Amino acid sequence: MPNVLHDLDQLSTTQLWILFLVENLLITLSVLVIGGWIMKSHQKPRTRPTRKDWVICGVTNVINTVVTYLGFYLCQTGYIAIDTQLSWYILLDFMILFFAMDLLMYVFHYLIHKSFLYEVVHGLHHQSVNPKPIDLFVLHPVETFAFGTLWLVLLMTNSFSLIAIMIYLTVNVAFGLLGHLEIEPLPELWRQKRIFRYIGTATFHHRHHQDVTANFGFYTSLWDKLFGTFGKS
Repeated sequence: MPNVLHDLDQLSTTQLWILFLVENLLITLSVLVIGGWIMKSHQKPRTRPTRKDWVICGVTNVINTVVTYLGFYLCQTGYIAIDTQLSWYILLDFMILFFAMDLLMYVFHYLIHKSFLYEVVHGLHHQSVNPKPIDLFVLHPVETFAFGTLWLVLLMTNSFSLIAIMIYLTVNVAFGLLGHLEIEPLPELWRQKRIFRYIGTATFHHRHHQDVTANFGFYTSLWDKLFGTFGKS
C-alpha cells in the first residue's frame, strides 16, 4: 500500500489522465451492471437511458476525472497529506470522512434546493422522479464539480488514511447506487431494524425525488431528522 502513491508519481501526466479516466469509467460501468442485475433479480423492467442521459453521464465522468487528477496534484504538492500506514486510525478516519461528507453534502444539497441554483443546476437531476442507476451520473457539470470540491477541501483538513479513503469512496458509490434504483432492494424486515431507520436507503432517497422539500441527506437521515427536513415514506 505505501508504494501506491509512489508508483503513480512515476507515471506521466498523460498516463495519469488515462488511468483516472478509465478508473471513473469502470466505476460507472460497475454501477450500471450491478444496478441492472439487482433490478433483474427483483423482476423489475429496466428503464432504458436516453441519449441525453449517456451524454451527461460522459461529461460527469470527465469532470470526475478532473477532480481525481486535482486530488492527486494536491497530494503531490503537499496540500493533501495521505497516511499510507496500517493503523487503528483507519476506522476513525473512515467515520470522520463518512459523517463529515454526509453533513457537507446535506448542507450543500439543502442550500441548492432553496436558491435559484435549483432551477438552473440541480433541476436536471430531478427530471427523474423514479431514479435509475445512470441517474447517479446525470448531474449538471457545476454540481458534479461542486461535490468534488467539497471532497477535496475535506481531504485538505487532515492527514487521512489511504485505506480509509478507498473504503469511503467504495461506500459512497454503493450508497449512490442504492439511492438510484427503481426499487427498494432491502427487505421490509431489515428496514424495520433500528439502525436502518438512520440509513439513507433507496426508499429514503426516492422520497426526495418525489418530494423535493424533504430528505436532503445522502448516507444517513440524521441531519434531516435533526434539522426538521425528514419526510416519512
